[in-house]
Amino acid sequence: MLRKIKIQNFALIEDLEISFENGMSSITGETGAGKSILLGGLSLVLGKRADLSSLLDITKKCIVEASFDIDSYNLETSFERLDLDYDKHTILRREILPQSKSRAFVNDTPVNLDVLQKISQKLLDIHSQNDTLTLLENDYQFEILDALGSCASLLKPYTDTLNAYKKVLNEYSHWATLKNKSQDSLELKNFLFDELSSINLKEGMEDNLESKISSLSNIDYIQTSFSQSIELLGAESTGIIDRILSVRALIKGLSKIDPKYSLLNERVQDISIETDDLLNELKIQLDQIEANPQELEILQAQLDQVNTMLQKHKVTSVLDLINVKNKLENELQQTLDIDNKLKILMIDKNNYKERLEKFAHSISINRKKAIKVLEIELRELVGKMGMPEATFNIQLNPAPEFLSNGKDHILFQFSANKGGKFNLLKKVASGGELSRIMLAIKYILSRYKKLPTLIFDEIDTGVSGKISDSIADIMKTLSYKLQVLTITHLPQVAAKGNHHFKVQKSMSNGKTVTSLKKLSNDERIEEIAMMLSGNEITPTAIAHAKQLMN
Repeated sequence: MLRKIKIQNFALIEDLEISFENGMSSITGETGAGKSILLGGLSLVLGKRADLSSLLDITKKCIVEASFDIDSYNLETSFERLDLDYDKHTILRREILPQSKSRAFVNDTPVNLDVLQKISQKLLDIHSQNDTLTLLENDYQFEILDALGSCASLLKPYTDTLNAYKKVLNEYSHWATLKNKSQDSLELKNFLFDELSSINLKEGMEDNLESKISSLSNIDYIQTSFSQSIELLGAESTGIIDRILSVRALIKGLSKIDPKYSLLNERVQDISIETDDLLNELKIQLDQIEANPQELEILQAQLDQVNTMLQKHKVTSVLDLINVKNKLENELQQTLDIDNKLKILMIDKNNYKERLEKFAHSISINRKKAIKVLEIELRELVGKMGMPEATFNIQLNPAPEFLSNGKDHILFQFSANKGGKFNLLKKVASGGELSRIMLAIKYILSRYKKLPTLIFDEIDTGVSGKISDSIADIMKTLSYKLQVLTITHLPQVAAKGNHHFKVQKSMSNGKTVTSLKKLSNDERIEEIAMMLSGNEITPTAIAHAKQLMN
């Protein structure tokens, strides 16, 4: 609820501060007194654009501040989502500096205009004959139906499911694209993997192969070397072993003469034993050596294959080849995993789609029920406001895809005359008709949801008599549920207000300025009398004014 407005240095307003209360407040004043200026100032805290031409004194900054009680609006989540401190007594402020710069604040926290608009639109709703475009927007028309149809309990799970559905669709598209790209190289990857797998790669195998090949390639030299070594060690009389035996006998004799030579004797014995062992090992190795051209050919082929793979994959070791093979294996496995992933995502997609269809169907049913109620109530209400022949035809048509709020397209059609052809509301309704339709809709909506403070700017222009009484009664009834401010030229409407404010011009320091004054009961009677008699207060007008107020 709007509690207070402060406006400084805006248009013809020098310094204005006014408080508002519950119920219906009427704002009146002569044409040109500045009622539109008041709304212009309020539009700044709604996030509208402004420039230096809005300043009364271009050397000073303009300040517009609106204070609200928002305890009953359940806006804690909205404030948190916008990273703002919540306060049940919230102040929206807008400043326009002489340098044409604009600043906005919510509870003294600087914000951009987008944030200001998101907060202010939940607190203040201004309507005039020239500003009823929201009624023509499909989103607002759905908002009306959904409020009447109690669709909130369906829209929340629908929206959550739709978000999950879109996420699955994006994932499916991602993996399907990846699969298509992978499919092009799948055959090549399979070939390369099989090629590397056929080699039975093991770390260090290239050194092992080279060693074996070297042995088999030099078999004659190896056999000759072993044979000559055996001859040198074991030949009688001239062999190393026989000579070591001779040395052993000599040293053994010395150790018997003098014990100090015992250590030498032991060393010669060790050498003798080791030499015998070496001779036996050489004989064993010689016996195991045999030429094997076939194995040599196989080993050489394996080494050639390894070298070919090293060159092919541009790496330097078998370990690198093993890494290449492992990478190919992982990529092939991923391709298989993609197929499984796509199958799972397809199941999820179908499940979400089925749930969305059910939610959308239930939402459509509720909306169609609400349409019947809305058409009847709108016809009755606008009939009371001077549109007795007006009828409404609201149609829902199935959409081919899931939309953000269901699966419906809406046609909000209107006919102002009996038997007239229905056409889209935005094409055939006049500004006055739209403003009264909007009043009727707000009246209906107020029974189903919490509405912000409503400001009606001369939406009763062009009507009089009984019709003006009906408009006033509807506004008055509406004000029982929410705060209503109405700018009006009609005494019948002004008299219905719980509170009455007058916009007036005066001179201050040689300049024309606009002010807003709250009228006492006697002042109200005089103001309404003037509105009735054309600015001339007569006893008859006074009596009529008192009658209207009662």
